[in-house]
Amino acid sequence: MIVGVPKEIKNKENRVAMVVAGVRALTQAGHKVLIQHNAGVGAGITDDDYRKAGATVIEAAKEIFDKADMIVKVKEPLPEEYPLLRENQILYTYLHLAADERLTKALMERKIIGIAYETIQPADNSLPLLAPMSAVAGRMATQIGATYLQHDHGGKGMLMGGVTGVERANVVIVGGGVVGVNAAKMAVGLGAKVTILDTNVQRLDYLADIFGNELTTLYSNSEQLERVVTKADLVIGAVLVPGAKAPKLVTRDMVSRMAPGGVIVDVAVDQGGSVETCRPTSHEHPTYTIDGVIHYAVPNMPGAVPRTSTYALTNVTLKYAVMIANLGWREAVTRDEALRKGVNILNGKVAYKQVADDLGLPFEPVRV
Repeated sequence: MIVGVPKEIKNKENRVAMVVAGVRALTQAGHKVLIQHNAGVGAGITDDDYRKAGATVIEAAKEIFDKADMIVKVKEPLPEEYPLLRENQILYTYLHLAADERLTKALMERKIIGIAYETIQPADNSLPLLAPMSAVAGRMATQIGATYLQHDHGGKGMLMGGVTGVERANVVIVGGGVVGVNAAKMAVGLGAKVTILDTNVQRLDYLADIFGNELTTLYSNSEQLERVVTKADLVIGAVLVPGAKAPKLVTRDMVSRMAPGGVIVDVAVDQGGSVETCRPTSHEHPTYTIDGVIHYAVPNMPGAVPRTSTYALTNVTLKYAVMIANLGWREAVTRDEALRKGVNILNGKVAYKQVADDLGLPFEPVRV
């Protein structure tokens, strides 16, 4: 199989979809790997590094799309990449289709085989290809929130952990999954006053066990959210429904009642956002202000730390890339039920039910 890795073109997206070890694994298995010129620079990987591992380095993205049987990316294709995709080409990347009808319809029209990292799901209901980026984004959310609470960034002028005799910042994390746990670790470590909300009581029990009295756990409902969000200095949206559009839990009214200079970091924005006032931003222009509250809503947060996130991502994506290349996509999804759940687009139809439901499109399951 010919496997193509184009350079990411999303704003300030410096991750790359394949490291040197991935090239070596695929070439040793008899496959050909095409890497676009300078695709790995942001992650500290040179063209020569790729060549030494057996890859062919190509200048133009179009040539890679034209030649490759499978395109491996980090982020979803942007509109200028839609025409490069062709029928029956495998696209293996993060897709986040439930929040993007235009992209979904474009992939349907191109009749590609769209396999999404974020919906590959083993029997234990974990999301192994999403987890490492959720961990990165969760940790970044606290760092970013702490930065924007500084007065020179428009915030209240608060230090997260305060100092002796001065009140600490009040951090509210909505969602107790991988993002939420990692955000909480950082916030607790900085000395903030931390509250985390979730609707899963077992998850709250787990969080209470690992954090003890270092944070407060609350069952998430509209009354509890309203009470804690309106008093928060930093709100971190960390809600995830696998493959689905994020529910809008934090309302505009709650945001309007936060004190000016407060900060919201919505990690769920790549799935539509869990805060009503959030809309996608970019690393170049990451924030905007509504009712005096700073909103940070960059969909590809881990792109800002590509040396960490590239390796964390490819640690979990390579296994399936090799499997698809060795077996072909149909045999691979027949043998591996977790990978089968990753198929979102097939034969011009939506093959993942939650995406179809959220977008009001016909659903056609993968048949093996």
